Amino acid sequence: MRYTLALHGGAGTLLPEVITPAERKEFTQALDDALKTGLELLKKGSSAVETVVHTVAKLEDCPLFNAGRGSVFSHDGRHEMDAAVMNGADRKAGAVASVSGVKNPVILARTIMEHCPHVFLSGAGAEEFARLHEIDFESEKWFYTRHRYRQWQAAKADNALLLDHTPDDVKYGTVGAVALDVHGQLAAATSTGGLTNKKFGRIGDTPLIGCGTYADDLVAVSCTGWGEFFIRTVAAHQVAMRHRLGETLQSACHSVIDDIEVLGGDGGLIAVNVRGEISMPFNTPGMYRAAGGSHIEGFVKIFNEKKP
Repeated sequence: MRYTLALHGGAGTLLPEVITPAERKEFTQALDDALKTGLELLKKGSSAVETVVHTVAKLEDCPLFNAGRGSVFSHDGRHEMDAAVMNGADRKAGAVASVSGVKNPVILARTIMEHCPHVFLSGAGAEEFARLHEIDFESEKWFYTRHRYRQWQAAKADNALLLDHTPDDVKYGTVGAVALDVHGQLAAATSTGGLTNKKFGRIGDTPLIGCGTYADDLVAVSCTGWGEFFIRTVAAHQVAMRHRLGETLQSACHSVIDDIEVLGGDGGLIAVNVRGEISMPFNTPGMYRAAGGSHIEGFVKIFNEKKP
């Protein structure tokens, strides 16, 4: 049986001239390490769910991306993180929003999926559930990065909401993974720190099943970008329905990104179907991404190189 893994580390207005060779190497290495981790699991027969959770957790532990350890600061100076996991085989899902201190929100999302009668928990209640299930927490020091702090201070001074995709930003965003395992099952997982300087408990598309994360028996999807537009288009589910109704995976994915662009949004997504085909479209200058599998030579890309 074929197995396939695709992952992303955010899409945005990142430009080749902004990133130094050393920074590019650092990002590429982080993506390649996550890809190899996931592919090794799939090769050994691990489930798609196990694979996407471990892959995303590895990206959460990397301070380069806006998820887990590298999460941006909210207006109140906190790290409010969101994540979701969905198992395509039975369409079970778990999601968490606005949690602080949880080392790996994606692991909490999986625990919700497997041990909670609800799909979606948030804030203090989600943190209480995490403690009951002995999910790891870390101190504020773990989540602090100098760059994110400076970014927050600049945003506060301008009273601005910032995506972490601005040209002078050397860290990029939301992380996610989609996988097809050797048993023919699919899964998706996504995790984010949201928007810099966000207020009022803002929640984006990442933890909303069908918007930023979705999987069924035909396709798995993880999105990244300006979340409000992915919510309004129910982007991840729209990909799945288009593909189910006969569109090729490429057509379905590109059509959804085109729809988002018409509305004024930007970003990208990754998807894999039950045949092991992948699609990774984006309407920005770049998207951190990687993929590989039993029939796909592994690759890591950032900018507008030839892209599936």
